[in-house]
Amino acid sequence: MKQPMKQPTDLDSAFEEICGELKTLFIKKHRDYGKGNILDTGEMGIAYRISDKLNRLKNLLLVNKNPKHESIDDSWMDIGVYAVIAMMFRRKWFQKLELKKKKK
Repeated sequence: MKQPMKQPTDLDSAFEEICGELKTLFIKKHRDYGKGNILDTGEMGIAYRISDKLNRLKNLLLVNKNPKHESIDDSWMDIGVYAVIAMMFRRKWFQKLELKKKKK
């Protein structure tokens, strides 16, 4: 996971930093996976994906504190991205909009 370039000096900046990381992660994964998995299962599918991530997170926090494949930070970031996707889905933005074209 990307570390902040500098230490935030206030909560506003810290929140913006994390939101920027969520956006970067969303775009990267969306380019790899597309929309099909979300469109097929809708909001309930997003809820199940968050549930899966939450159960993995609980295991990482309580049992396996040194994971080899997915970090605690990765799990929190994935949950955050899915929460934003859920809000876009509820507003019908996810279904209608596409990513900006990559700049060459």
